[in-house]
Amino acid sequence: MYAERPAPAGLACLWTRTVSSETVQRVVPDGCTDLMWTPATGALFVAGPDTRAQLASVAPGTLYGVRLPPAFPSVFGVPASEVRDLRVPLAELVPSARLTSFSEMVSFCASRVDVDPSVAATAALLRSSDVRSAAWDIGLSERQLRRRCLDAFGYPPKVLQRVLRFDHAMRLAWAGRPFASIAADAGYADQAHLSREVRALAGVPLGQLIRP
Repeated sequence: MYAERPAPAGLACLWTRTVSSETVQRVVPDGCTDLMWTPATGALFVAGPDTRAQLASVAPGTLYGVRLPPAFPSVFGVPASEVRDLRVPLAELVPSARLTSFSEMVSFCASRVDVDPSVAATAALLRSSDVRSAAWDIGLSERQLRRRCLDAFGYPPKVLQRVLRFDHAMRLAWAGRPFASIAADAGYADQAHLSREVRALAGVPLGQLIRP
């Protein structure tokens, strides 16, 4: 069972995932990074931004997470690109962190996060514009835009566009929209384009991905 609840100002959301037996779950790219804590083992690690699906073995019990906005460097002190497609113990990024509860984990993130409004604007522009046009509208060179995206999101701009479009498509699919409608609304050339991108990013067809 997966559940989300509102987070303190500056954070995206708080979430828990509870399973009664060991299972393998497919985690697909969503443009986010998370700090996760497993009470049973005390394991505390950062899940970096993914460019492809990850198969995660989940032990029985509850996993706690804090989903972060694109403000990775302020929280962990390194660009998000340094942990892309990785799961890294928090101690390797912030050796001074000594967290022993979910509330401490939330407070740690909330006290360090520094959201730059221009970063959110960057993502919004890249949802609807090509990279050159987005850079022009923001007032950056393409090289500067690339650096901003790598620092905050962990992706270069074109990969960020793909991931954001895929995440939009997934939300529509979970809402029960027809696949052809999803392709049009999410910005794919056609349904075949949607199918290729889902396979590339998730590793399985869309129908299988959203199957209960």
